[in-house]
Amino acid sequence: AGAGKTTFCSALISHLRANKRSCFYINLDPAAEEFAYEPDVDIKDLISLEDVMEEMGLGPNGGLIYCFEFLLDNLDFLTEPLETVTEEYLIVIDMPGQIELYTHVPILPALVKHLMRGSLNINMCAAYLLEATFIVDRPKFFAGTLSAMSAMLMLELPHVNILSKMDLVKGTIARRDLKRFIHPDVGLLDEEVPDSTSHDTPGDDDDPYAAGNVMGGSSFRRLNRAVGQLIDDFSMVSFLQLDAQDEDSVGAILAYIDDAIQYHEAQEPKEPNDEIDTDMGDRD
Repeated sequence: AGAGKTTFCSALISHLRANKRSCFYINLDPAAEEFAYEPDVDIKDLISLEDVMEEMGLGPNGGLIYCFEFLLDNLDFLTEPLETVTEEYLIVIDMPGQIELYTHVPILPALVKHLMRGSLNINMCAAYLLEATFIVDRPKFFAGTLSAMSAMLMLELPHVNILSKMDLVKGTIARRDLKRFIHPDVGLLDEEVPDSTSHDTPGDDDDPYAAGNVMGGSSFRRLNRAVGQLIDDFSMVSFLQLDAQDEDSVGAILAYIDDAIQYHEAQEPKEPNDEIDTDMGDRD
């Protein structure tokens, strides 16, 4: 949450329109309130998170899961408008940011399979956004990278991982160092400077319950190295860079998405213009 998904969707739609490409915008975030572009399909016309939390007495995460379970029970709401969308359209789906939906429950995989099979047969690509400011806190960055890998394994579809809000870290990290985050290098964790709040008292460093070790002791470092090693063993995650205000940056991301969904291969070949008016009138 807060990685800039809706901003990215808006930038993507703006780029598509500027390049005269057709798009179909779907909002599946039942808590979203403001949009730069009006969605063609909005889940809030079916169910809203606010109503669910109020009527069912659920919290935000439980409410989101309920909303998607309700959507799965009423898939005609989503599939009927998509029946008329042709292959020349790029379908942009704005999703909630709660990671539990992508890593803990099988709801979204079921939705994805429904959209990719049957009469719709949509080629899909997931775009996972991780805020670029996470690179300042290396354990936090690797935790986000692990979540990206978990989502890749859970959803089982083409995937692009994106470091969003690159404008916020511009000039704060050298290009050479940034490459080690673009292609996650587990060695970054070994270079982490120990937390200045950690205790110097003998034995404290081995106690995972000591106040100074909760986010900086030896147990915490071992956990981070284990997470980093898991990411390195799978070797699945790398990142693209996104500045949503930069047209070239958005275009580069779109090019990867087009390749992933084989967009250009699906287009009908265009014939030369054979509608030129050949009626030159009567000549004497």
